[in-house]
Amino acid sequence: MPSPVARRTKYSGKASQAVADMERWKLEDAKARLSEVVRLAGTAGPQLVTIRGKEAAVIIAPEQYRQLLPRQKGQVPLVRFLQGLDLSSLDIDRESDTGREIDL
Repeated sequence: MPSPVARRTKYSGKASQAVADMERWKLEDAKARLSEVVRLAGTAGPQLVTIRGKEAAVIIAPEQYRQLLPRQKGQVPLVRFLQGLDLSSLDIDRESDTGREIDL
């Protein structure tokens, strides 16, 4: 349930639907209830902080932030890397090995 202090406002224009659906917090309310804003960012999604009615900041969970970061150059997902190795063309047949003979 949204906090009574949080303001939900639908607005039109160039604003994306994602921003329009965020809970909006006045800066003074966000400062007074910072722990709640941070908790909601982790559980309910990004929280929009406004100053004098204008968007000022968005508080998001760390894992969401990491997803937004650009990948480092040369970093390739493991699956794509392994597929690029073309391991299916290797001949990996193994000779049957029955072990060594031991005199008892």
